[in-house]
Amino acid sequence: MPKTNRPPRISDVARLAGVSVATVSRVLSNPEIVAETTRKIVERAVQETGYTVNMTARNLRQQHTGVVLALVPNLANPFFSEILSGISQVLRRDALSLFIVDTWNYPGLTLAPFLNHSRSDGVIVLDGQLDPALFAHPNCPPIVQACEENAALSTHKVITDNKAGSRQAILHLSRLNHRRILHLTGPVQNSLTIARRQGFEAGLMQAGIGPDEWLEPVRGDFSVAKGDQTAQDILAMTTPPTAVFCDCDEMALGLMGGLKRAGLDVPRDISVVGFDNIELSRYCVPRLTSVRQYRSRIGSYAAELLLDERRQYASQPRTHILPTELVVRESTATAKA
Repeated sequence: MPKTNRPPRISDVARLAGVSVATVSRVLSNPEIVAETTRKIVERAVQETGYTVNMTARNLRQQHTGVVLALVPNLANPFFSEILSGISQVLRRDALSLFIVDTWNYPGLTLAPFLNHSRSDGVIVLDGQLDPALFAHPNCPPIVQACEENAALSTHKVITDNKAGSRQAILHLSRLNHRRILHLTGPVQNSLTIARRQGFEAGLMQAGIGPDEWLEPVRGDFSVAKGDQTAQDILAMTTPPTAVFCDCDEMALGLMGGLKRAGLDVPRDISVVGFDNIELSRYCVPRLTSVRQYRSRIGSYAAELLLDERRQYASQPRTHILPTELVVRESTATAKA
């Protein structure tokens, strides 16, 4: 192909490949509907000419931005990495980009400019504490909630069976003869905290541990620092617990570190269970017993629901509840007699 000063056009690709412009367009937008032989010829021609799709122009023609927004509380938390990866993998199939906003850095009304058809084609909300009024305007793009949920928002949801997960953890501890089990919770109004407390209490009751034996829960905030601080609270107790169930792995890891520095052994002196099964739980010492959430699946399901919602706005809100699995490791052992 002769050199020119202008950028290559789709007609140049078609001429080199010996096909129509429409065929090139189909290869670039829906390659699965084009015969393999033709597709390979066109792909070679694209490579030789150096042609690239002008996504901005395409999106303007189709009245799309090509962007999906994810609203994440505390992006520094490693819990969200696999969820975001699952979202991105699905969006890539529709040539959509993922734009992430840390809601801790954009409180309240500062988020409003993002929640507009001119800024995104859809929103995946992972922060259940956001004001529903933010989304209550006609120009808001389709919304899906994932992980955390806000009952005031009538949208598609992808959540984990948090109640069943925490109940599994308590039954595991009860089988190890633990009865004085402390609950280190998340923030009070958080949907995860509420569901996991329900499962915690259901597990105690199923294990034959009545309310008169329950320990007062310690209110946490899903941070490593709070777990570390709780170790000091436990040391100050006249009759400390023999086991602690934490609403997330970060708090459990902080707790184990604080207990170790105080000279206590996990699990010989006290057992610890976390929730989420983040990657660090497999490499700490001792390795952490934790309730696994299928985080990549949360993200991919949320993205699939959002794509469905973009194609048919009238669809009824659906809720996907994903199962949990207790992963038993070395941080739990039989309670001392």
